[in-house]
Amino acid sequence: MGLVLKSEHLNGLKVFQPNVFEDERGFFMESYKASEFSKLGLTVEFLQDNHSRSQRGVLRGLHFQWDKPQGKLIRVTCGTAYVVEVDIRPGSPTLGQWFAIELSESNKTILWVPPGFANGFAAISEWVEMQYKCTAEWNSTGESAIKWNDPALAIAWPLENPIISDKDKTAQTLENWLKKPEANTLYF
Repeated sequence: MGLVLKSEHLNGLKVFQPNVFEDERGFFMESYKASEFSKLGLTVEFLQDNHSRSQRGVLRGLHFQWDKPQGKLIRVTCGTAYVVEVDIRPGSPTLGQWFAIELSESNKTILWVPPGFANGFAAISEWVEMQYKCTAEWNSTGESAIKWNDPALAIAWPLENPIISDKDKTAQTLENWLKKPEANTLYF
């Protein structure tokens, strides 16, 4: 009744659709209920909630954390984002493959991203507000990034000249990441 598993991708990504109750006053939905997610195979403990806001044209990512890898339950509460997930887990049958989905305030879709994926998104509406629950706390010394435009990944981003941070401009390729001993901390 409350939540539907719409699809699964890349050896662990899950797309959920909540039951939304709408009328002339607005809407109500349960964005997270442990028992509902558990029925659909998602039994994790969340330790941190994040909320970001980005203007149109911003591209964030592809970010990940290797020291205490984070699983993320992502949704967009304002605007529309083009969300990309890249499997960076050595030994995974979908290593190096990517999946993209539009998450928006109107579709209310929720995306589960297990640990071991590099996450990024492009703000394709005037403003985007993204909220996500994480299975591990942020660790500044255990985070890294893959180049958003890594030629080996060939991600079809919907922006030609995105606004990106200095940190994202100097991110590594997936090939370089996989050569590091830290890469072996990510399991599938």
